[in-house]
Amino acid sequence: MAALKYAGLEDTDSEEELPPGWEERTTKDGWVYYANHLEEKTQWEHPKSGKRKRVAGDLPYGWEQETDENGQVYFVDHINKRTTYLDPRLAFTVEDNPVKPTTRQKYDGNSTAMEILQGRDLSGKVVIITGANSGIGFETAKSLALHGACVILACRSLARGNEAVQRILGEWHKAKVEAMTLDLASLQSVKHFAEAFKSKNLPLHILICNAAVFGAPWSLTEDGLESTFQVNHLGHFYLVQLLEDVLCQSSPARVVVVSSESHRFTEIKDSSGKLDFSLLSPSKKEYWAMLAYNRSKLCNILFSNELNRRLSPHGVTSNSVHPGNMIYSSIHRNWWVYTLLFTLARPFTKSM
Repeated sequence: MAALKYAGLEDTDSEEELPPGWEERTTKDGWVYYANHLEEKTQWEHPKSGKRKRVAGDLPYGWEQETDENGQVYFVDHINKRTTYLDPRLAFTVEDNPVKPTTRQKYDGNSTAMEILQGRDLSGKVVIITGANSGIGFETAKSLALHGACVILACRSLARGNEAVQRILGEWHKAKVEAMTLDLASLQSVKHFAEAFKSKNLPLHILICNAAVFGAPWSLTEDGLESTFQVNHLGHFYLVQLLEDVLCQSSPARVVVVSSESHRFTEIKDSSGKLDFSLLSPSKKEYWAMLAYNRSKLCNILFSNELNRRLSPHGVTSNSVHPGNMIYSSIHRNWWVYTLLFTLARPFTKSM
């Protein structure tokens, strides 16, 4: 009791009754959180019981959920012509009893993006995802958008990007999603994209460098560079440089670079231990698609590490991530042998 009195929680008898100055609220996906108006802070746990809750069931007939200009969820009662920030389903909450993680990690290869984001409200956050019209990029864009983020799908094909936008809007018509053209095989296109984004005068909280090509035949981009190296690494490198000032102004912010475990199976140094630039953008004679992919993924990680070292003092973190082995996406479409390998491995690997 002394501890309760010290915390200012002794004014109420019921474990479920909120102390003075506290308010119960809900997120878009139905999770309950608590706002302390005296200290101007929020938390997921009930201030007295320490329990987490979520609302059960659909909204009553005639009710609709909306979001105000500050990203705060409110509710419209069309029958009685009134609005309220109090979720009418709060009388029917259920307790969340998550199984506490053991010594193993909390998430594993069976976790989905929606599970990891469960209970998080990303309203007001602005996200750019490259290659977001399909595969991992699309699932990431959809999951972030369904949790309230404003997501820009940066795609080589604007038509396919708009199709992806419509699929997300089909799941939640109020999702804030937009497609913009970005061709990483053209440094001019990267520059135009950055300029177009900056003209919107938006912050940038998350930049996910996801787009990639795999198993592509040798070709040169309009900039005279081997295409796998430019699309997977150099285009993203340039994009981050162009948007670095916006990221710093939006801090805390982060950059996520999608790499691969295959970075371990290559080298970018010559026999004397120095960086060999000819390996990064090889001639047709020296080109092997798998090695080119591996080298680009190694560059991703080296870049991400150095970016984090330089920008973390300014509130911008950078992480590289391995999404999983042999995930069945469209990345293998360039050669029938890779398509066959991915198809055979599909029953044993993680799906989109």
